[in-house]
Amino acid sequence: MSGEAAQAAPRDATVLHALDGGVSWITLNRPEAMNAVTWDQRERIIALLTDASADPAVRAVVLTATGRGFCAGADLRGAPAQARERVPGDVSRTIRLGAQRLIAAVLDCEKPVIAAVNGTAAGIGAHLAFACDLVLAADTAKFIEVFVRRGLVPDGGGAYLLPRLVGPQRAKELMFFGDALSAADAEQMGLVNRTVPEGELSALAAAWAGRLAAGPTRALALAKQLVNASLDGDRAAAFAAEAAAQEINMTTRDAAEGVAAFVERRTPEYRGH
Repeated sequence: MSGEAAQAAPRDATVLHALDGGVSWITLNRPEAMNAVTWDQRERIIALLTDASADPAVRAVVLTATGRGFCAGADLRGAPAQARERVPGDVSRTIRLGAQRLIAAVLDCEKPVIAAVNGTAAGIGAHLAFACDLVLAADTAKFIEVFVRRGLVPDGGGAYLLPRLVGPQRAKELMFFGDALSAADAEQMGLVNRTVPEGELSALAAAWAGRLAAGPTRALALAKQLVNASLDGDRAAAFAAEAAAQEINMTTRDAAEGVAAFVERRTPEYRGH
């Protein structure tokens, strides 16, 4: 980020937020805990992603972290205390309103979201990265499906995300063994778009986010929506959704500008609407 980034005084210093050149930077900031995400952090991230969808000044999002860890999973010590004994339904409700809401907020954000994975991404931290539209990783980063090590079932959409990214056999291998996956191996497997030296991660994230922020924002949002829905329906539904997206997009100023710039043989100037 440039030194001119507009950063408001954070309501919670464990999640830093800055808007710079149309890019919303969301940074987990609990390096002493390897950025294990608390209840408060989760709610703040969800709110920032929701705001990004509605704010025309935001045209791309980068999700990253400080220190050696991207996100070491969920920090249950940060959850609100239970005032009563657990009853049937509590666990599923907690997952639905917690980890699943966080992953859905990334998937449903109407702006492209880049994960800049600076270190270990474990459990829900790995799923937080995999839910992003593009994943950049430092060469020192690791991804761990840590749930099996604790005798737990993967949550936070892991069993939904991983088979769609790497296929069911690879997904089961990662989930059954819980081995640490290097950034290089994650890139080879298709979980990461680019792996770079640690010192180059922020600059690459800024460069990619800048390109997205200069692009046709509504067209990108519709493309994201089409791709995310493509594996959940049949061809007829996908084709119908594509036609509807084209209909919507052709009403935008950016679509008209893109066509005009092509005809006039000049570089288009997209405004995000």
